[in-house]
Amino acid sequence: MRSISQRELRNDNAAVVREVEAGESFVVTRRGVPVARLVPWTAEADLTLDRPARRRGAFADRARVRLAESTDEVLDDLRGDR
Repeated sequence: MRSISQRELRNDNAAVVREVEAGESFVVTRRGVPVARLVPWTAEADLTLDRPARRRGAFADRARVRLAESTDEVLDDLRGDR
């Protein structure tokens, strides 16, 4: 199993994925510390779900903030005498 850095994976993503597709396996490191293993997909792979994802509230659910002053007034005040 070859070792590659996170930067190498990011910069050569297509080449690395082609090698994985051809059967090669990689250990991905960050600052020399192993953080992930990249291996070819197999139908027998156990991909059980340990913890389901939680959906967070969308921004549309949040109350809109209204200011007493207009944005133009705030920006004019911030810019001062430029």
